[in-house]
Amino acid sequence: MERIEQFRLYYNHTIHPELMRMERKRLRLIRLLAASAVLILGLLLFELYIDLAALTLFLLLPIALYIAYLLYRIQQFKLTFKPNVMRLILDFIDDGVNFDPSHPLRYDAKGRIDKQRFLASQIFKTQPAVYQGEDLIWGKVREMRFEMCELTVEEVSPVGTGLQMVFDGVFLHATFPEDAVGRIIIWPRRYRTRLFGAIKEFTWQEGENKDDEIMNDAFRDAFMTYATKSTHVIGLLSETMQNALVQYRQQSGKEIFISFIDREIYAAVTEEKDLLEPHIFRSNLSFELVKEFFEDINLLLQIAEDFDKTH
Repeated sequence: MERIEQFRLYYNHTIHPELMRMERKRLRLIRLLAASAVLILGLLLFELYIDLAALTLFLLLPIALYIAYLLYRIQQFKLTFKPNVMRLILDFIDDGVNFDPSHPLRYDAKGRIDKQRFLASQIFKTQPAVYQGEDLIWGKVREMRFEMCELTVEEVSPVGTGLQMVFDGVFLHATFPEDAVGRIIIWPRRYRTRLFGAIKEFTWQEGENKDDEIMNDAFRDAFMTYATKSTHVIGLLSETMQNALVQYRQQSGKEIFISFIDREIYAAVTEEKDLLEPHIFRSNLSFELVKEFFEDINLLLQIAEDFDKTH
């Protein structure tokens, strides 16, 4: 809660002025679109009035090119909005006590985590037909290197009705700086049927259900915990982390997946909409617009930090 309040102050002093600047650009774009609509409608009415095929053909190409230019302007606005706000959010996160100032957070709007790395998490068993990612963030928290991005993963439906969603949200991968042994996977309980293949494969690899070791009733109701026999579940999955995951899930309505595979940590948060995607026809001056993305990033980094502390 304290971190959110700090972020709200940072939003008021730093992010809001940038949103105001982008809002002025959006309003100029709206005025351009409105004037262009009137102009194009006037030309179309003029063509109908004159009723000359040659004039219609003559004006068709310029109108098409102008519409393409307007679409380009809209796309440029969207492409500049998100990176500008993202870098300000990362500047705030970078100031946290656990981040190495010599390794500032980096951002690549078109970057993504490698598909093989996603599959190595063992959270999902799939052969992706669609694997798309964007907004790659990477850096160090404590001594752990991490990377995260937005991912959309789809596979061919087993009933032959096109594609079905495997995962859509924010995905994190982090690596311990030293060797570690143990494997644990935490799946949302309500996805049990959908995750049957991944659960079955993990049990083939000597994984077993460890729900009886979880004393937090709310956590046990929301999540399934599987681990290998040699893994000390409670030593890795602290009570603080359990409470944080339950609280976040209740407040956001999002589902969370976590796996710890030896020295590799993976965490994923579902997200049904594109985060920080700007609106064109309504204002983007909203704390909630940036707060949700910050909370997703902050939760994933907290998971990585908590594993590091307990390890």
